[in-house]
Amino acid sequence: MRDTHEPAPVTARVNGRTESAAVAPRTTLADYLRHGLGLTGTHLGCEHGVCGACTVLLDGNPVRSCLTLAVQAHGREVRTVEGLAAPDGTMHPLQERFWRHQALQCGFCTPGFLMAALAAVDEEPDMSRDRIRERLSGNVCRCTGYQPIVDAVEGFSADRAAEHAGEDR
Repeated sequence: MRDTHEPAPVTARVNGRTESAAVAPRTTLADYLRHGLGLTGTHLGCEHGVCGACTVLLDGNPVRSCLTLAVQAHGREVRTVEGLAAPDGTMHPLQERFWRHQALQCGFCTPGFLMAALAAVDEEPDMSRDRIRERLSGNVCRCTGYQPIVDAVEGFSADRAAEHAGEDR
């Protein structure tokens, strides 16, 4: 039986790189990403799983990293906002849409929205505005009024739907 205070090994693919560390069993994934790996794009807002600022993708699914333990990522794929842009710094098409639609102001919620939106569009490439609102309803923004965020995701969703339609030909 493992001592609950003894560090636990965690090896995960984070943004395409294998990362290994020994962490306290109660370390959250958010704290591991921010403090252990220096990936500070994952923001901590409420630390109760309500605001969505800490959303990352775990095996492609959006999770609240403030409620997920780092040990739960062992052997899995984690993608953070830092993993969106290309290695040369070129923005991901979703980031480009957010920039073009001015879907960010203070930027605190933006990483969580980007990750939640990416997972939603990957799952449903052609969403209506109402469906986009529904899929992003777990993320909170206090600055934008949400319209620019919905506009950005709608544009990205339409782009993805067009890509999928082209692949089906």
